[in-house]
Amino acid sequence: MASLALARSPVHPQGGPVRLRYRAAGEGPPVLLLHGGWGEAAYPWDAAVAALAPAHRAIALDRSGYGGSEGGGELPDGFHRAMAEETLAALDALGVDEVALWGHSDGAVVAAWTALLAPRRVRALVLEAVHLFAAKRGSLPFFRDAVEAPERFGPEVAAALERDHGARWREVLARGGRAWLRLIERGLAEGGDVYGGRLSELAAPTLLLHGRHDPRTEPGELAAVQRALPAARLALVEAGHSPHTSARAGAESVAAAARFLREVWPPSGR
Repeated sequence: MASLALARSPVHPQGGPVRLRYRAAGEGPPVLLLHGGWGEAAYPWDAAVAALAPAHRAIALDRSGYGGSEGGGELPDGFHRAMAEETLAALDALGVDEVALWGHSDGAVVAAWTALLAPRRVRALVLEAVHLFAAKRGSLPFFRDAVEAPERFGPEVAAALERDHGARWREVLARGGRAWLRLIERGLAEGGDVYGGRLSELAAPTLLLHGRHDPRTEPGELAAVQRALPAARLALVEAGHSPHTSARAGAESVAAAARFLREVWPPSGR
């Protein structure tokens, strides 16, 4: 594991400075892996890193307040955009100019926001289990459990989260749950989406990697993403919320993402 230093992060409660942990493997065009709202341990990137490393430099980053990175505290309104701003600062610290992004769940939203903020820097996107609607009514019980009773997710999940975040694992889930509950409340009252209506502005080649049985996807949500991104490819697999770690479809999902990234941004000379 390695770390990088940021003088400032919009996600850090005091603004910074903050140190972020990351790991990297392989050489070639860089691919930044962006975890979801529970951090990496719940849905690890190991298979993705192994599949990418022969052709790309795979970098898995812990955002502020997750895993081995510093930070914490309440997530701000507009937290996905703030995390995208932190992502760009992390790329600067790593000396990475152009990058492909593979984000899962909240990380997919962060990836899309990063491409909206800096389109010339993002060469390709893998948006896995991506969110669109703000009014995610079906996920209200899930986020309430994250805030009030995270033990309900089961001992295996709790053990993985504790390995990643230590004693703060309950607060990691709770702050993400509170942020989403605020977002859903506004969505139910006002409508809208998590991109401020800007998703259709994405220009980078995009793969939508999605589980057919994703419990966090609202009726019509994936179709709405496809309408906003008509040129995006779709890999719809027999999985739930995390295709890349699915027992049934994990190998297929990882291979599809790695193949897409090799095709749209191949290593020099290939």
